[in-house]
Amino acid sequence: MRINLGWGLGLGLAAVAMPGAAAAQVALTQAAPVDGTVLEVSATGRVTRAPDQAVIRAGVVTQGATAAAASEENAARMARVIASLKSAGIQARDLSTSNVSLQPQYRYADNQPPVVTGYQASNSVSVKFRDIARSGAVLDALVKAGANQIDGPALSLSQPDAALDAARTDAIKRAHARAALYAQAAEMRVERVLSISEAGENDGGQPQPPVMFRARAMAAQADAPTQVLPGETDVTATVNVRFVLK
Repeated sequence: MRINLGWGLGLGLAAVAMPGAAAAQVALTQAAPVDGTVLEVSATGRVTRAPDQAVIRAGVVTQGATAAAASEENAARMARVIASLKSAGIQARDLSTSNVSLQPQYRYADNQPPVVTGYQASNSVSVKFRDIARSGAVLDALVKAGANQIDGPALSLSQPDAALDAARTDAIKRAHARAALYAQAAEMRVERVLSISEAGENDGGQPQPPVMFRARAMAAQADAPTQVLPGETDVTATVNVRFVLK
């Protein structure tokens, strides 16, 4: 180790004293030349999965002549909404407050300062459904409990890693197939892979465009249960692969 350390110091001193030696030292770190033609291919792998979880936002909006009146009514109705969620089997870990607000309501007139006419209170919770098949029935129960604003659902995969790995595998297969096609067209063959890098991914966790629910519309069809259809979502991974052709 002493010999190696001294040799390293000697190179360092020589590099300071002699620019030519410094250039030679830098050259030692450069990659060896590739024996063959380098082909870079970009490919996207894709797999399709059915979403298995959903997230909605359920809330209560109330009006009152005073801030206290609006807040008290809102709190009472929201307590019934949360109780209905727990009665439906939603666990505490799948419930989180997403918004609480209290805002004055104004009346505007020309050339007059705005006048406070009352207050609006709102409270909403984010609800995660681990069983999409049950989410429609829970939505109906929320409306009956007093929820008058429901946004969602946003559908996604609960375990996207396995789907991503399958998409990555598909991307590599596609890259190899494309490289083989180019090599055949150029009357060459694929010798080996020089490098692989991942350029992007979509794990299916991005929510689909939400469906907007309103209590009034749902109450008009109280006899018809709400249906939530998961459909399918694409999981993708893009790779850049450099091949050596000969």
